[in-house]
Amino acid sequence: MNANIFPNSHLYETGYCVIFVREVSPMDAISRIPYAKTDVVYLDRSELEAIKALGNEVDQDDVPGVNIDDLESSGIMDSSGPLLRAGSHAAWTFIVEPEGPFLAKEEVLQAVSRETSALLAQMSETAAAWISYAQDGEILSSFDPLFPGSDYGKQPAALEGLTGYRKAIDGGERADAYENCLRQIQKSLGCAMPTTVDAVKLPSVRVPDGY
Repeated sequence: MNANIFPNSHLYETGYCVIFVREVSPMDAISRIPYAKTDVVYLDRSELEAIKALGNEVDQDDVPGVNIDDLESSGIMDSSGPLLRAGSHAAWTFIVEPEGPFLAKEEVLQAVSRETSALLAQMSETAAAWISYAQDGEILSSFDPLFPGSDYGKQPAALEGLTGYRKAIDGGERADAYENCLRQIQKSLGCAMPTTVDAVKLPSVRVPDGY
C-alpha cells in the first residue's frame, strides 16, 4: 500500500474504515452519525491508539498531551464501542475508525451523505477491502474491488462515470485492485489526502452503542 497517501495500512496495521464527506465540517460530520456519542476530545493518532488499547486503565503517562480529567469526564475512556477522529483537507472531511467496522454500516454512510456525497474505504486486518459511494442518503455503489462487477449499490454506473475506476483496476495487478481503485476514485473526486492530515490533534468521540 502507498504509505504517502491517507488512508493506508502502514498507519493502521490492524485495518481501518474511513468515510470522506464533501463540504461539511468535521464537527458536522460527527454530528450526522446516527448514534449517541461521548463529548468531543481533541486527540492525535497515538493518543487515540493508547486509549483504544488501554480503555479506562490509561493514565497521564500514556497520554501526556491530554488532560486525564477531561478524558474521564468526556466518557471517551469507556472501552465499549468504536473510537472515531475527524479532520479535513481541501473540500473534504474525513472520519477515521481504527480497525472498523462501525463506519461501514449502511445507516452511517446514508446519514453522513445527506445533502452531499460521501465515500467509504474499508480495509480489514486480513486485507479484505470494500468501497462504497453515496449521494444524498442513497448508496449508489458498494463493492469489493476484487469483484467490481458485483456492485450492490442502487446506481453502480454513477461512480464509474465520475471516476473511471474500472480502468484503474483492469490496468493493474489483481493484488493491487483495492489501492488502484481507491486512489483513482480519490483523485477523481478530489479527496486524495496526504498522511499528514491524520498526524495532528483532531476532534474525537466514542460511540458507546456502535457495535
